[in-house]
Amino acid sequence: MPMVFQTPSALVGSEGQKLGPTDWLTIDQARIDGFADCTDDHQWIHVDVDEAANGPFGATIAHGFLTLSLANRFLPELIEVQGFKHAVNVGCDGVRFLNVVKVGSRIRGVGEIVSVEEKGGGIQSRVRITIEIEGEKKPACVVETISRYFA
Repeated sequence: MPMVFQTPSALVGSEGQKLGPTDWLTIDQARIDGFADCTDDHQWIHVDVDEAANGPFGATIAHGFLTLSLANRFLPELIEVQGFKHAVNVGCDGVRFLNVVKVGSRIRGVGEIVSVEEKGGGIQSRVRITIEIEGEKKPACVVETISRYFA
């Protein structure tokens, strides 16, 4: 269940608030192949199951940018802001890929509200999302997402 804020201004003062975790998501080969098709990145380590089995990780791995893109799935599972006219995704800062996601792995998001400020006529929040891999000490990815809400 996401942490719910009734209005964008309710975010003010929430810095340091921990969010999540989300439910686990299994990364299967179909998702990896679909991402490869969307991005035209068909490197063997992602899509050639037989060759990757003999590669450095013993299996295919998710693209780093596939893992990053799933922050967009996890964000609304971590935080829900209500009572706004519209919102925009301003971008990301501090993206780091720290571990590979092997096919069949389960990942989830945990978050923390890093900052909240009035900006550009709205309330802007930065939420750091850490994408964890079940059974691994090192996460797959850490990213700071930037959202702006207009009341």
